[in-house]
Amino acid sequence: QVHLVESGGGLVQPGGSLRLACVASGNMFSQYTMGWYRQAPGEQRELVATVTSGGRTNHADSVKSRFTISGDNTKNTVYLQMNSLKPEDTAVYYCNAKFGPYIYWGQGTQVTVSS
Repeated sequence: QVHLVESGGGLVQPGGSLRLACVASGNMFSQYTMGWYRQAPGEQRELVATVTSGGRTNHADSVKSRFTISGDNTKNTVYLQMNSLKPEDTAVYYCNAKFGPYIYWGQGTQVTVSS
């Protein structure tokens, strides 16, 4: 079992920045893919960005050049740096981890972009 705990959400004005963090604990494999997804009210959950244990990253087109995902293997933590935030980035952001055949989700953290 793996537990994921997110932090860093909140209310920010358009153009502002936030950094989300996801700490993983439990029985983890050395090779993994971790990432962030988001879900706005009335919308489906969508991929934001992923990072592998080898450091390979992938970002959705809607957030490229604004968001950056990174991982710290020594701390079992994945970060999502979000800059130039827009109202349409408002959503609950979920941390996701894939270890072999197993998939885990965090509880989510709310990000609201509003003036």
